[in-house]
Amino acid sequence: MLGGTAVRTIAILNQKGGSGKTTTAVNLAAALAELGKKVLLIDLDPQGSASLWLGLKDKGQPLYNVFVEEGQPILTAVQKTKWTHLDIIPSSPILGHVEKVLASEMAAEMILKTKFEELFSWDYVLIDCPPTLGLLSLNALTFVQHVLIPVEAHVMALHGLVQLMKTVQTVRQRLNPALDILAIVPCRVDFRTKHAQEILSQLHQRFPSLVSKTVIRENVRLAEAPLHISPITHYAPQSKGAEDYRSLSLEIDQPSTSTPPQGYTPKCSDPIDLVGKVDT
Repeated sequence: MLGGTAVRTIAILNQKGGSGKTTTAVNLAAALAELGKKVLLIDLDPQGSASLWLGLKDKGQPLYNVFVEEGQPILTAVQKTKWTHLDIIPSSPILGHVEKVLASEMAAEMILKTKFEELFSWDYVLIDCPPTLGLLSLNALTFVQHVLIPVEAHVMALHGLVQLMKTVQTVRQRLNPALDILAIVPCRVDFRTKHAQEILSQLHQRFPSLVSKTVIRENVRLAEAPLHISPITHYAPQSKGAEDYRSLSLEIDQPSTSTPPQGYTPKCSDPIDLVGKVDT
């Protein structure tokens, strides 16, 4: 509960590039907004890809100030987008300096948790995290209720998955007892290949309670959408990509999409075990 109003807070996180992290952040946010939900997308990645996707370039100074200036309200960083119900806190490369500036700061991982108490005007707050497990990602994990993990349907993408889940478990134990894993979302799935089908099978075997029902299929329209500065639901509303993210938004928005108990531990502890049976 933030400000007395129920807000669902979700960090979209994967330390591996090409996982579909930003694609999921932008298009899930747009699909939830299409459902009539008020959505705030926070671009916490200094690369600013989500911001660029929605037409905002070099607008990250206000978010940087939220981190480094005491008393700077986070609401000053919020910007409207041209899509109904969808707002954004944009990023830019300047955000990459935050970790160095705050290297000696006490409780630096708690900064956003304190600031985010102001965010009670939205139904969902989605955070596009950096592709690293540094201070910015730690701030997100310390604040949010849920983690959504997009995973590319490729064997190499699985190697870091167990370590990522261990990190989430550590943050839960030490900093945020309410944190859980909302879902692992298979992305860029090409059902024409045996490899993709085997990766999906491995995910379901190892994490049967966590893999989303929705699968994000490989779709050229998803790759084109950023060039047209538009979410897939607006750029190509009849495409498979739009269909998949609408399906994911409905799955996320259902109360029944609760995660396993907080004490849930993956079946495997060694990344090699996770992929050992996959034919590459």
